[in-house]
Amino acid sequence: MNTHAVSLDINQYCVSVEKSEGKTKCSYCGKFVSGLEHLRSHLAGMWREHVSPCDEVPLNVMQFFKKELLEKRSHLRKKVGSLDHSNISSCKRSKSHHQSNDIEIETIDIQDVDPSEQNQSLASVIRNTSLLTTLECSEAQPGPTQESIARIFYESGIDINPANLCSVKKVLDSIIGSEQMDNNIIMPSSSMMEGKFLQDEVKQMHEYVNKIRDSWTNTGCSILLDGWFDENGRKLVNILVECPQGPVYLRSDDISDDNALEICLDEVIADIGVEDVIQIITYTGSPNMKVVGEKFMEKYPNIFWTVSASHCIELMLEKMQRIGMINNVLIKARTITKFIYNCAEILKLMRNTGVHNLVKSSRSKFAGCFLTLENIVSEEENLKRMFTSSEWITSSWASSTEGKEVADLVADQSFWEDAWIVTRGTIPVVRVLELINEKDIITVGTIYETIDQVKETIKKEFHGREFEYMQFWSIIDEIWDTPLHNPLHAAGYFLNPCLFYSADFFNDMEVSGGLLCCIVRMEKSEFVQDAISMQLDEYQESNGGFGEGISYDRRTNILPSEWWSTYGGECPELQKLAVRILSQTCSGASRYQLKRTLAEKMLKNGQNWEDEKRLTDLTFVHYNLHLKNVISGIDSSNALVEEIDVLNDKWFAETEEYKKDI
Repeated sequence: MNTHAVSLDINQYCVSVEKSEGKTKCSYCGKFVSGLEHLRSHLAGMWREHVSPCDEVPLNVMQFFKKELLEKRSHLRKKVGSLDHSNISSCKRSKSHHQSNDIEIETIDIQDVDPSEQNQSLASVIRNTSLLTTLECSEAQPGPTQESIARIFYESGIDINPANLCSVKKVLDSIIGSEQMDNNIIMPSSSMMEGKFLQDEVKQMHEYVNKIRDSWTNTGCSILLDGWFDENGRKLVNILVECPQGPVYLRSDDISDDNALEICLDEVIADIGVEDVIQIITYTGSPNMKVVGEKFMEKYPNIFWTVSASHCIELMLEKMQRIGMINNVLIKARTITKFIYNCAEILKLMRNTGVHNLVKSSRSKFAGCFLTLENIVSEEENLKRMFTSSEWITSSWASSTEGKEVADLVADQSFWEDAWIVTRGTIPVVRVLELINEKDIITVGTIYETIDQVKETIKKEFHGREFEYMQFWSIIDEIWDTPLHNPLHAAGYFLNPCLFYSADFFNDMEVSGGLLCCIVRMEKSEFVQDAISMQLDEYQESNGGFGEGISYDRRTNILPSEWWSTYGGECPELQKLAVRILSQTCSGASRYQLKRTLAEKMLKNGQNWEDEKRLTDLTFVHYNLHLKNVISGIDSSNALVEEIDVLNDKWFAETEEYKKDI
């Protein structure tokens, strides 16, 4: 069929007609539509009850039929406007209808009725007819309510098409209350939500992002990478930029091809400005990604290539989970919870015994099992009492093979001793992961001290018995040395006044070497490097503004970067360096839980320019609304925490999939 010429004959746009059912089949998408008038709405791209827009119709054909339907509406309105209402003293709606082109128009009988109805516009009488309802939804003048409704779809990241469903409109009517409105809510159509409203949101979001961009000159910023494989095996990545003012989403890319990631990052750095980028935080420490990082730092010596702290800590927990004794304890713990939660009768008995819950949810699949084990250990006495109670002994489960196994396990003191060892060695690591993912309070200036404190806490839990705590220490040190530790972390430790001026600050070669590395790489000018070296003496000796009363008092109660901004003015070169280092995060983009399906749809191959532009705008708005809500303390994600299913093997998922090299 010629897609360039538009035929006036609607029959030219259907390939078959099922006369017995009164259906036509669209020539473009193959969908069956009830009647030729519904076909017109279908081709015009307008939602209507039982009719969805055609996804394949050419633009010129869609515009033709949309114009035709709008002209019909205009014609009807002119007829309505030409009626003289002044002589109608009273009126009453009747249920007789005139059928013309599937348009139902209620007639008016002149009878004695309430005078308050005399001035009711005939336009409002026909507003609820099927065709005009569709046209009103598509072309009505936008209002604040419609904009708010549109924002619900942008923020949630769900498909825009359901906006025109009658059920959605009824829900909103019931929430807001149509009796409080002059008219019932007119839902914005998909064309409005993909057009004017979306462009307004894009404009507002660019203004928001640009305000944050303005701060990068002073604080610098970190580029966060969030990579994954989609169902078609493509390597995709979301790119965020983070600074103290908040994170923003920049773009998404398909990095399946060789050197695609390097090309993408070159473009991102050119967009931001190479002087304003402090580090790139990647989502994996795989060998291939390490090679990319080494090549990248050769090209950009002033930018550090780091691995997400949350990813590294999950690697610690994964390695701990592989230790034979620990793995055995976790299997036994899973046996207990699986048995209890598999039977409502046993679950009720547990609750009656005083145990509220054993299973603990977590965003990390490696942390959840240790948190659940911690709950089990804390309920040791209650669980022992439960499996020796008369209710248990007289139940049918007590004589079952599975019941005997679990009862014997709970009575086995060696299980509790091993479980105690596992929790003492792993929970301090889990707590750090929670601080990163949920509190976001671990930064470049604190990660160095945090890891040391974790080790000291584990040592204390085991009362200094080296043969017990060293199996945990060795794993922590292995991951800390490679891939977690970075010169920025050592420099952040040194420049953090809360830590530097404390009694237990320890300045070894690793710390001083990391600081020197940052000075040389971040400042090209030898003059500036020399100035920083001299100003470090002032900082170390707590001279001038560094040692004044108020600056001394505030070393521990404001952010380190704010402290330097406020009290480091006498040493401007060192102040600039300290602010830019201490303003950086040490964790990656995964903690923001961006909905990856949006990026996958946007990066789908074979899309026309209009669809690609629309999806790019929708993704930009949705991701940045989500990030904006996160820093405002609003959880706008439906998937921040996945509940642990105690009936499956999620605890022991294959780590090869987790460690896939992207």
